[in-house]
Amino acid sequence: MLIHSFIEGVLEAGCDEAGRGCLAGPVVAASVILPENFDHKLLNDSKLLSEKQRFELEPFILNSALCFGVGIVDEREIEEINILNASFLAMHRAIGNLKLEPVHLIIDGNRFKNYKNIPHSCIIKGDSKFKSIAAASILAKNYRDRIMNELDLNFPEYDWKRNKGYPTKAHRQAIIKHGVTPHHRKTFNLLGSSSQLELF
Repeated sequence: MLIHSFIEGVLEAGCDEAGRGCLAGPVVAASVILPENFDHKLLNDSKLLSEKQRFELEPFILNSALCFGVGIVDEREIEEINILNASFLAMHRAIGNLKLEPVHLIIDGNRFKNYKNIPHSCIIKGDSKFKSIAAASILAKNYRDRIMNELDLNFPEYDWKRNKGYPTKAHRQAIIKHGVTPHHRKTFNLLGSSSQLELF
């Protein structure tokens, strides 16, 4: 069962990101501050929900949250600062877009870089433990899915509408056949175990 907060009685924001393991597209983070009475029977880690359930939950989260923020780090920035730092930056941007300033942050995962001087707690598998992190995971995933659906319109051969830029076999075969796009993360191992020198 999901818990409301890590520290009772404080304004607390849950944070999560989507797209860290992808070969293409941005990394997107969300931060959410929920009211104490927030509850929904479907609320869970976004990875455990169907697309239909995620998009059903989204308006409920947006309308019920005290505030929420989204942060995006694009492919160019990911290449410059690496994916770990890009994930931190996306969460920082999401927190910076909150209309209220939290006094505590709960972060999905085991590492985080301080944001301003706000205390934080890293929670492994936090999206399956805390409501605000679960809500953030859903918003981040849905927002990123929409971005990849838009990119798919110009690059349909990579099937981003279905794989969202993740390293599926079909996605890697499309890279071999068609080469890379401006949206691919060229510092990533695009072809798995095969050399990608011939791609550039």
